[in-house]
Amino acid sequence: MIELQHVTKRFGDLTAVDNLNLSIPKGEFFGFLGQNGAGKTTTIKMMTGLLRPTEGTILIDGINIQQEPEKAKFRIGYVPDSPYVYEKLTGREFLYFTGNLYRLDQETIRRRTDYFLDLFELQDAADKRTEEYSHGMRQKIVMSSAFIHLPRVMIVDEPMVGLDPQSAKMIKSILRKLCDDQGSTVFMSSHSLPVVEELCDRIGIIVKGRLIALGTLDELKAQARLERGMTLEHLFLELTGGVKEANLID
Repeated sequence: MIELQHVTKRFGDLTAVDNLNLSIPKGEFFGFLGQNGAGKTTTIKMMTGLLRPTEGTILIDGINIQQEPEKAKFRIGYVPDSPYVYEKLTGREFLYFTGNLYRLDQETIRRRTDYFLDLFELQDAADKRTEEYSHGMRQKIVMSSAFIHLPRVMIVDEPMVGLDPQSAKMIKSILRKLCDDQGSTVFMSSHSLPVVEELCDRIGIIVKGRLIALGTLDELKAQARLERGMTLEHLFLELTGGVKEANLID
């Protein structure tokens, strides 16, 4: 469903992503981990067609996104790390706008818009401009717009940021059901290790643009020779160089 073949991205002398190879099948929930600046968001921007790789090929549902970007993007739902909206549109207008971009019929747009506005408890704010929305409300609208066409591939970058606990739990449930009930593939980048540990079937860890670990949580623990009972946090710190001791300033 998602294929990255020898993907490299350079910005001048900086290699942000270095010869990345990934194959993520239909119905898998994949977690992508790395420290700040490791190359996670650059990878996602290449997968969604926002950046072109310097080298390599990216296939979305078998479609080369560099060669057929529109066809590939119709299969993608994308939630970036910041909830970008058109601030002069209301929440309802934004969802209608997104539905029309995906060429859904008007009845489907109306029905799904009402469904997601109700699901995320946004009905009272549906006809207010999104410039009046809080960060969490914007995140919910962006999530709704990504779900509205029931994508085959869902790509999410820090999806829980700014959400209250109830909404975060709901998002986790929806993402998991996309995999289990619809056979969609979910690619999630997150710093929330407990969320990744809870949801993901497999995990990849990227360091300085290179994929250094790939597998299920149990497989990665075995590779790192961690004791049973160790968490994903222990694994991540072990593979990425640990954590520096910090003392309070005198």
